[in-house]
Amino acid sequence: MNIKESDLPGIGKKFEFVTKNQEKMTVIIHDDGRREIYRMDENDPDEIISSISLNDNEARQIAAILGGMVYKPQALESIEMAFNDLIIEWYKIEKSAKAIGRTLGELDVRQNYDVTVIAIIKKNQDKLLNPGADSIIEEGDTLVLSGERKSLKLMTHDFLRAGE
Repeated sequence: MNIKESDLPGIGKKFEFVTKNQEKMTVIIHDDGRREIYRMDENDPDEIISSISLNDNEARQIAAILGGMVYKPQALESIEMAFNDLIIEWYKIEKSAKAIGRTLGELDVRQNYDVTVIAIIKKNQDKLLNPGADSIIEEGDTLVLSGERKSLKLMTHDFLRAGE
């Protein structure tokens, strides 16, 4: 499938593609996190047949479903066994979380929780890919985490949620 990507200045990005069944789809990702999905008329590519709008959280949940994180078809059983309960999750650091002001090295989440921090997306949208042990966690950061569901849940409970 060929995906055409274009910038929408002041709005976000637009992705257009045609499925194997010749259905034209357009996805717009707004800078504020909203997503719009459009299905276009095959006879008139400028005519919208249907559309749906999703907020950031809804879009991520749908992505997990479509990506097979929620249900794996039986044809993918061998992949399921290879990945077992491995998931990737985005988690925003809440105000007064215990992790604020601490480095990844201090938290040692890989050793203590068997969780990997794949990236940190800062409040200003700067991205730290494969962050090192000296990376400092700040309020409002979004951590991209990988690990087993139970490990992620325990780690987020211990460090990333607001303190009580």
